[in-house]
Amino acid sequence: MAYQPLEELLPKANDSIYRLVRLASKRALELSETGAKLIIAPTEQKLTTTALEEIRQSKVVEKPIAQEESASGPATRRVK
Repeated sequence: MAYQPLEELLPKANDSIYRLVRLASKRALELSETGAKLIIAPTEQKLTTTALEEIRQSKVVEKPIAQEESASGPATRRVK
């Protein structure tokens, strides 16, 4: 298992572990669907490890929420 230094990863997600996990999980899901890696990684390496390495190398960055909403339409919330 590859060691991913948290000290290098947290600044990429505005020092938020929640954002880092969210970004890594979205990228790992994208990798599982497309298989398009942005770095050279062994095929036996887990997708989450590849996603974290891409984040560490600044190949993947977090989009601001306003861009995310405009791409998928306005965010909707249920009110009980």
